[in-house]
Amino acid sequence: MAYYALHELHIMPHELMAMSKPDRAAIYAMILVRIDKEKKDAAKSKVRKK
Repeated sequence: MAYYALHELHIMPHELMAMSKPDRAAIYAMILVRIDKEKKDAAKSKVRKK
C-alpha cells in the first residue's frame, strides 16, 4: 500500500503514517478500488486484442 501511495498518489511514507487511522484506512480503501479497476481494465484490453 505504501508503495502505491508513494508512486501513484505521491504521498510520502512519513505523511501516510502521520495520518489518523480513519484517514489511512480511507486511502487504503481507495487504493484497493483503483487497483481493482486497473485489473478489470487490463482484462478488458486483453479480450479486445484477441
